[in-house]
Amino acid sequence: MSVTVTEPHWRHVSVWPDVERWATRRTRRRVLVVVHTVIAGQRLLDTTRLLEGDIRVQTFFTQAPDVFGNGVAEFLDQTGGLVMPWSQVVQTHFDLALAASHGSLHELHSPVIVLPHGAGHNKLTPAGRPGRPVAQRGVYGLSRQRLVRDGAVVPEVIVLAHHEELTRLGRECPEALPVAEVVGDPCFDRIAASLPFRALYRDALGARAGQRLILVCSTWGPDSLLGQGWEVLERLVGELPQDEFRIAALLHPHVWNTHGAWQVRAWLAGLGRSGLSLVSPYGDWTGAVVAADYIVGDHGSVTLYGAMTGVPVLMAGRPDADVDPSSPLAELMSFAPRLRGDRPLRPQLRRSLATCRTHRHERVASRISSEPGRFSRKMRALLYRKLRLRAPAIRTTTEPARLPITVRYDEPGSVGAP
Repeated sequence: MSVTVTEPHWRHVSVWPDVERWATRRTRRRVLVVVHTVIAGQRLLDTTRLLEGDIRVQTFFTQAPDVFGNGVAEFLDQTGGLVMPWSQVVQTHFDLALAASHGSLHELHSPVIVLPHGAGHNKLTPAGRPGRPVAQRGVYGLSRQRLVRDGAVVPEVIVLAHHEELTRLGRECPEALPVAEVVGDPCFDRIAASLPFRALYRDALGARAGQRLILVCSTWGPDSLLGQGWEVLERLVGELPQDEFRIAALLHPHVWNTHGAWQVRAWLAGLGRSGLSLVSPYGDWTGAVVAADYIVGDHGSVTLYGAMTGVPVLMAGRPDADVDPSSPLAELMSFAPRLRGDRPLRPQLRRSLATCRTHRHERVASRISSEPGRFSRKMRALLYRKLRLRAPAIRTTTEPARLPITVRYDEPGSVGAP
C-alpha cells in the first residue's frame, strides 16, 4: 500500500556544509529521530530525553512514510523540534538515527537503532491478502521480512526489552542476533516508579474514595475491543452503579488518528454524558494503568502492562487475535478471564477479584523486561557508545508518570494535547 506524506519544503538547517558561518552553536554529532506514528513518537521521546543537556549533540526529527502517519505532523509540531522532510533526510548523513518502526529505514544513510513501540514483541505479522500465497507469518519486529533488505540486516542495533526475546529473534532472524541488545522497557520502569502515587492518578481520573476504577483498554483494528463493538463500554457504563464504579477508556492513538478526534468524541459523547472518562492519547497513559482497580483489555500492549499492577485483568476483543503463542501477552490471555456478554457484569468482576492470582500476574510481568529500572542507564550508554562520545557524568533516574489528561467532550478539537 502506497503512503503519501505531505512534506514541508527542504530546510537550510544545521546539516549543510556552510553551517559554521551562521549556526550559534557548533555541535559534534547529529541525531535523527524517525517518527512513523504517534505511538512510535511517544516511545522515542523516552530515548531522546536521555540526550538532554548535551550541547555536543543536535537532534532532528522527521516523519517517515506510514499508513498510520495521520497525526504525526501535529505531534512533531508540539515537540518544538527541528523537523526535516523525509525527502531531505534520505539524502543527508546523520551520525545516528532512532526509530520505533521499520518502514523505509533502508533509505537512510545513517546507522539506525530500532526500538519496540509497545510491550516487547507480541503480535504476528498480518496474513497475506486473499488470492495471494500465504508466507510463513513472523513476529512483528523480529521477523526477517522486517529486518533484512537485499540480504543485509538494516538496523545497526535492535533494542529488546527481555533476554527471552533473543531466543525468539534467533528463531525468526538468526542473522540479526549480533546486532540485538537487551536494555529494558521505559514504560515498565515508569509504571513501577508510579505505583506509590496511585492515589494521585485516581484523583486525576475523577475516582472518588470508595469507587472502583475500571480502565477499558482498546488497541486498534477490527480484532480489538472497540473493533468488535461498543457493547463492552455501553454495558460497563449502563450496568454498573456510578456511586460504586468509575469507568475510563484508554484508546490506542491509531484509533484517534484513523478516525479523527472529532469522530471519536462524537461516537462516545453519549457515554461521556453517562459518566465515561476518556483518556487523552497525547498525555502520559501509564498513570491511568496504575490507577485502575480492574483492567478490561484486549491483545494490546496496555493490557499486558496492566499485569504489573496486580489488579484483575479481564479480556475482551477477539480471543483468537494474531498473537505470538510464545509471547508474554499470549500467556496472560491464557488465564485472564474473558468478559462474557451474556452474563451480568458485577458477578464477573467479583469473581475475577476472588480468582486473581498475584503470582501469575507477576510471572507475566517479569517477562516484559529483564532489566527492571535500568532502561535509562543502559539505553543512554548505548546511545553514547554508538555516537562515539563520552557520556556526561549524570545519574539517570526514572520519574513517575505525569498525571493522565482526560478529554473534554464539549470542546471542539479537545483531545487534551499538552
